[in-house]
Amino acid sequence: EANEKRIVCVTNKTWVSESDGRRWVTREPAIYFFYPDKWFNVISMIRKTGIYYYCNIASPSIYDGESLKNIDYDLDLKVNPQYGWTILDEDEYVEHGIEMGYSEELKKAIEKGLDQVIELVSDRKSPFDHDEVSAIYERYLEETQR
Repeated sequence: EANEKRIVCVTNKTWVSESDGRRWVTREPAIYFFYPDKWFNVISMIRKTGIYYYCNIASPSIYDGESLKNIDYDLDLKVNPQYGWTILDEDEYVEHGIEMGYSEELKKAIEKGLDQVIELVSDRKSPFDHDEVSAIYERYLEETQR
């Protein structure tokens, strides 16, 4: 799915290449949500025990005709199927902010993105709606079986 509000991608047993050269294959299907106007992107992982979410606090995503691009600012939010959440990598965010001289304006945008994600999780709104994620995955399964 791609429109002016978001790009949605589905992966299943997909190769991932890390910046340090490591490569691995994803274990479960995942649905990625990228936004051109939001300071985050979301991965929803479909597991036997429920839908888990991993949120990258990042610059808005842009598609340049070849690939989706954004800048990841280290802060992440991990969300379990019961909507409990944990903020990850706060120390890396602070460290990199000092190293790279994040401006006050940039830090406000990043922290606003984190606040928006937490609010969406609390309200169980898209993309943190289990029914929406399940419907997208079902549509993916139907399309791949054609």
